[in-house]
Amino acid sequence: MSRSTMARPPRRSGNLPAEATSFIGRRHELAEVRKKLTEARLVSLVGPGGVGKTRLAVRMASGLGRGFPGGAWLVELAEVRDPARVGDTVLATLDLRDQAAADPLARLPAHLRDKRLLIVLDNCEHLLEAASRLVTEIMKAAPGVSVLATSREPLSAPGEHVVPVPPLQLPVAGPLARVRQNEAVTLFVERAAAGSGAFELTAANQAAVAELCRRLDGLPLAIELAAVRTRVLSAEQILDRLSDRFGLLTGGVRAAMPRHQTLRTAIDWSHDLLAAGEQALLRRLSVFSGRFTLEDVESVCAWDDVPAERALDLLSSLVDKSLVMKEDAGSLACYRLHETMREYAGLKLRAAGEEEAVERRCSGYYRSRCRRSAAEARVRLLEWLAWMDLEIDNIRSVLRRCPAHEGVDLVYFLGWYWMTRATSEGVRWLDELLASGPGDPPTRAHGYFMRGFLAVLQSDPAAARPALERAVTAAREADLRSLLSQSLSLAANMAGDRLSSRRLSEEAHSVAAALDDLPATLMALQSRALNGLADGDLDDVRAAASQGVRISREIGDLYSLGMMLLNLGSAMLMAGALDEAKPLLAEALPIAHRIDDRVAQYCLLDALGCHAAASGQAQVAARLLGAAETVRTGAGASLQPYLTRLVARAEESATAALGEPGFRAEYEAGARLSRDAAIRLALGEPAPAARAAPADAGPLGKREAEVARLVADGLSNKRIAARLFISEHTVDSHVRNILNKLGVNSRAQIAAWMAASGQADGRSSTASGSAAFDEGSSETV
Repeated sequence: MSRSTMARPPRRSGNLPAEATSFIGRRHELAEVRKKLTEARLVSLVGPGGVGKTRLAVRMASGLGRGFPGGAWLVELAEVRDPARVGDTVLATLDLRDQAAADPLARLPAHLRDKRLLIVLDNCEHLLEAASRLVTEIMKAAPGVSVLATSREPLSAPGEHVVPVPPLQLPVAGPLARVRQNEAVTLFVERAAAGSGAFELTAANQAAVAELCRRLDGLPLAIELAAVRTRVLSAEQILDRLSDRFGLLTGGVRAAMPRHQTLRTAIDWSHDLLAAGEQALLRRLSVFSGRFTLEDVESVCAWDDVPAERALDLLSSLVDKSLVMKEDAGSLACYRLHETMREYAGLKLRAAGEEEAVERRCSGYYRSRCRRSAAEARVRLLEWLAWMDLEIDNIRSVLRRCPAHEGVDLVYFLGWYWMTRATSEGVRWLDELLASGPGDPPTRAHGYFMRGFLAVLQSDPAAARPALERAVTAAREADLRSLLSQSLSLAANMAGDRLSSRRLSEEAHSVAAALDDLPATLMALQSRALNGLADGDLDDVRAAASQGVRISREIGDLYSLGMMLLNLGSAMLMAGALDEAKPLLAEALPIAHRIDDRVAQYCLLDALGCHAAASGQAQVAARLLGAAETVRTGAGASLQPYLTRLVARAEESATAALGEPGFRAEYEAGARLSRDAAIRLALGEPAPAARAAPADAGPLGKREAEVARLVADGLSNKRIAARLFISEHTVDSHVRNILNKLGVNSRAQIAAWMAASGQADGRSSTASGSAAFDEGSSETV
């Protein structure tokens, strides 16, 4: 039976982020997009920067996600600058891995062919041609996939339906109740209340708030920047100052300016209210292409007006003023700029004449840090990969700016990232930089070694052999004996004939032995073990891998430890020593999971599936073999030759035990498992039990939980306001936030969630609850 015909993709739910703030209005646009997506598979939301396209797209996708069994997936392109990386970014978003395939993009249409899912391509305007080309390929190959794009202009792809995203509806004069219902006013009031803690729309300030929203053309970003100033200014004071700014630009004529100029003016006004240090920091932050940390800011942006000891205070102030966004990456706080704000800050940086200085500091900082961390990455791999996942967009920017010889060295320092995260991207960088001028012998040796290593991972001997030959020559010339030994070891695995392989391997071992160098020794042992697996020399595999396990365990080298355990466990499996093989493979699999090495994960799932088959666990074997195939194709890897024989034998054994239909059913069930579930199955761990959330758990704050309990009890917003002694408008705001945080769309669903989590008081009967939902159905939720 062909594995390629049996594999089925895992079922996933998507990756849409929870909305941090309430979603305001846009009922007409939501209805229009929903209608378009029933008629077309490609819909583009088009509008100026700051108009709210991303929020609209995420809200739309959240509502439609249940209609797509494969889920809704947000692909963020704002920080992607290289058109070649558009497809890579989609792959990564879909939890596929550019780790082994020579042409990862060829896998995307194949992966999506039988899927029904929604892709949200966000911020396409600077990558129109690449985005259009990719979407066109997806549309042709995958009839069940729909795409919702956001851009400042259309993609101009075949079959595209464009939905313009206008600013929010502008308020008109009228009574307070009518003004309060306006979308732009609602946004201002909610953001002002969140920022100041006490803002409310009143008869006294409604005229100023309404005029502010009109002055700002209903642009959400401009309104939010103005609203946050209510911490220190009244609405009337904000209006006066903005009116002065607009008057200067228009000569006092109250004619509408182009919307992009309105937004620029609003940002200018907010910028001019900043202290000198805040202004300096904001413009310098534009040098970061992606997320950044406080340490990055202190190292790159701190001089003159931004002393290092004040960087935290200044950064916090910019966050408070909604000019910088704070995010969390695990336990680490990080920051980023809205794309429109980054563009604005970049203009200010150039106007201040600081662009060259900041870029020089940024490049020097990342090159230095990558060089220092490369030496210890091997023994601190988890920490190093987490840092790289956070910083890679900034490092890519440095690679685009630096001279070729510096770029080659930088790519070499990032070797573990390309090996475990982005193999073909590393290949692209090296091919471009080496062709531009590889530099002196040490630089050439580093560059060609890494190019050969990545080609080995891609199972591409045609590229690996010449690169490794050049690496050997350059390493000899530069007297880099550790790198020489490692290059010879890799070349031995790619030699193509046993005689050449043995000769290269012996020289690599000889050089490594003379050096007493751990990386060279481990590479030589890995090469020897792989050759032994290929040749069936299990004694040699056991000898080499046992020594490799001991060394890598002693120094804390997780990557090498996982590989050596896999080699040793596979040798035991091939020898029929099942009791000795299982603990080795079972130790290696969590390591591969922790460093997210998909190639190692598929090999280990296959090996443990083979172990299960040999142990008489046919059902488990079939499921693990199916799961391994999904992980393997997701990484773009080829089946290892030594595993081919083992897997074929395991499939025959499991099929004999289960019958052809039974084996196919179990195999396909395994192929649909998540990787976490597959790993638990392989390790014999039970699935986590579903538990009701405790009464004090959940995403709701204390006041939101109080409001949600009263909603569950059947109270309308008006009655909740009276019960809690707050305004009806504040209750409405809480209800919106509750809906967003719980990811539901109705008051009935709030009540159901509260009951399921054990937080409802339980006083309301079904009848009274139903009546209350009818009463509340006319309210804005």
